[in-house]
Amino acid sequence: MPVQEPAKKARPGLLAGGLIEPPMWPKPAAASEERQIFPKSRGHDWSTALLFVTCDIVCWVVLYGFVGYARRDAFFVSPFEFMMVDFVALGVLLQALYIVGGYDRNIETRALTYTAEHILAIAGAAVVSSLLIYSAATFDAGMKPSRGVLLLSFIVFLPLSLIYRREFRWKIAASTAEEAFLVIGSGELASRFYEAYKRSPNQQRLVFVDSDESRVGSTIAGEGSPIVEGGLDLKLSNLQNAYSGIILAEKIKCLPTELLERLVRTQFQRTRVYTLESFYETHWRYVPLDVVDPVWPLQTGFQLARISPYHYLKRLFDVVVSTLLLLICAPLLPLIAFLVWLESGKPAIFRQPRVGGEGQMFIAYKFRTMFTRSEPDETDDIYTRKNDPRITRMGSWLRKLRFDELPQLWNVFRGQMSLIGPRAEWTKCAERYEKAIPLYHFRHLVKPGITGWAQVNYPYGESDEDAIEKLKYDLYYIRHYSLKLDAMIVLKTVHTMLFGKGR
Repeated sequence: MPVQEPAKKARPGLLAGGLIEPPMWPKPAAASEERQIFPKSRGHDWSTALLFVTCDIVCWVVLYGFVGYARRDAFFVSPFEFMMVDFVALGVLLQALYIVGGYDRNIETRALTYTAEHILAIAGAAVVSSLLIYSAATFDAGMKPSRGVLLLSFIVFLPLSLIYRREFRWKIAASTAEEAFLVIGSGELASRFYEAYKRSPNQQRLVFVDSDESRVGSTIAGEGSPIVEGGLDLKLSNLQNAYSGIILAEKIKCLPTELLERLVRTQFQRTRVYTLESFYETHWRYVPLDVVDPVWPLQTGFQLARISPYHYLKRLFDVVVSTLLLLICAPLLPLIAFLVWLESGKPAIFRQPRVGGEGQMFIAYKFRTMFTRSEPDETDDIYTRKNDPRITRMGSWLRKLRFDELPQLWNVFRGQMSLIGPRAEWTKCAERYEKAIPLYHFRHLVKPGITGWAQVNYPYGESDEDAIEKLKYDLYYIRHYSLKLDAMIVLKTVHTMLFGKGR
């Protein structure tokens, strides 16, 4: 009998997997020069978003008008219909850029990852715009612009929108280069936050402060780490010129009522105040396990906690897309099965029990990518390692292209899985993780997916510690379950497939 194939690891991360270029922050001297152009946003992101939205609108309207005039497209339709086509394409374009974080102050727009996602977003916007406009043209011929106008406008817009985002990112970084985050707290939570911050792309300084005088003067996490300062009242009175945000690295119940009331006023009047959970989710897009407790899903803000129209829309999307993909891939599936059989014999399809939504077990299907044995070996590693000798040559290519998971479209069609969700874990792995990782069962609140937030954001993992890290991203997905997040995952998955980063 074939040995059970070890659970396949998550694909390399697009954020944490080495594709982000190291931030290159401008010299402090440049900050003062740009401060009038890019005023401090008091910790809020609206000014950056407004700047990029304005640039995109102006750039697109000017480009589309110029290209339409140059190709004489505007002479063949009425001005009203020409503007309608322009606005439809612009609306789709703005939505696509919003999905990939094109208006997010915290996104590193100079990174290789963002560049790839920006290109994919605009390409997707071009396709969707064309479908909408030419569908409308079947009812109104005046809505049918020249294909060359749309295509050329998107082609020119792509490099221009990247150029001014990269240039403005330098200036935005310069405007905050002299600022720091004021971290309130100096205990264990603050120490763990400091260690996580050191490993992140964030480059702003951290100033730790505590109202407890006994802690003032000590280091936050040993030699070389910041020293805990005092003077909390004075620092809160001078936030405008020194700090871009406040982070509460202390349990709320441990903070004085007067301080909490002051921070609430600060949040609404001047500077953004983060809890640890909100900082992790906003800047790093995962949920720290320190803040999760048995009643975590009962908090407000969960789309899963109430009947959401998107829940049904997503199921409809799963059925339609899985059906289409199965039909499109119908000639490919037997060919892959034949190549697998030709190299390493039967069976070509690997079957494995996995844990699904609400903890229900199901049989997942995929193309076999590893050699089989006549007898299972209990000493077999449950993890797939880099250059694992058990992987066949054909299997290596299937994993890189993620073609080995094509049979799971049948699981999606049957409702056992979704296209997007936490990874469907082998029952043997799930049992092990639930014993070792508290609250691991929360990831079963949604259906598992062929791709997901953890899969596209976390690098190769080969240990229980990696399972813990992936759980942080799975919890983020559960909390922010939405169309926008699923669209981001789709784009990141396409990026992964194009660059062959699967394992």
